[in-house]
Amino acid sequence: MDKLKKGDQVVVITGKDRGKQGEILKRGEDGKFLVQGINIVKKHTKPNPAIGATGGILEKEMPIQGSNLALLNPATGKGDKVGFKILDDGRKVRVFKSNGEVVGA
Repeated sequence: MDKLKKGDQVVVITGKDRGKQGEILKRGEDGKFLVQGINIVKKHTKPNPAIGATGGILEKEMPIQGSNLALLNPATGKGDKVGFKILDDGRKVRVFKSNGEVVGA
């Protein structure tokens, strides 16, 4: 079970986008995450008339390392560490370390 999943609200804890919040759109194989509105770069593209693509400068999101992200705790509004707990019915769930609440419950 992973600490961060697609659809989670996260906050950046280090780097140029420190303090910004966003939603995880995609997870890469190498532990990097694509987060909405985070780590935006400018990409210069050439026009390609064969496929009808126009050239110019595009802004796109690039992956960010998972260690630079923290799960957003809705109770406190801050980033929080995540742990795991086994419930009485045998399910394994993610919990916030600060207050012990189940993530997404």
